Amino acid sequence: MKLSHILGIVVIAVAIGIIVSTAGDASSYVTFKQATALAQDGDDKMIHVVGKVKKNEQGQIVDMLYNPAIDPNHFEFTLVDNDNHAQKVVYNSPKPQDFERSEQVVIIGSIQGDHFQCNKILLKCPSKYQDGKLETTEHEAKTAQL
Repeated sequence: MKLSHILGIVVIAVAIGIIVSTAGDASSYVTFKQATALAQDGDDKMIHVVGKVKKNEQGQIVDMLYNPAIDPNHFEFTLVDNDNHAQKVVYNSPKPQDFERSEQVVIIGSIQGDHFQCNKILLKCPSKYQDGKLETTEHEAKTAQL
C-alpha cells in the first residue's frame, strides 16, 4: 500500500470517530411529560423543550421571577410546551435580553425535582429588521469556577 492510501484511511477513521462521538452527545427534543418520564427513569442527559412563555390576556408574562438586587443569577419563569403542559423553569444566570419579546423559547437542560433546570436558552424573537421573520439568540448559563 502506498503511504497516501494509509494516510487516507487514517483521515477517514478519525472523521468517523468524530462523528460517532458528537452523535452520542446530541440531545433530543421532548415535551415536559417525556422529560419527567426520562428523569424518573434516571436518565439525566440534556434535552431540549420547545414552548412559549406563559402570558396573560394582555400579553404580559406571568409567573416570572427575576430580582437582580437579591440574586442576579436566579431567573424563574413558566414555559408552556407544545402539548400545553406548563412547567416551572429555573435558569441560574441573568435574565436574557429581549426575553419579553420572545415568540418561542427553546430550553436545554433536565428535570430536577419539581422544576426544569435550564442550562441554555434559545430565544426566537420577531426580527427588528424584517417583518414576519424570526431572529434567534442563544443564552448560556455561566457558572463561577471555584
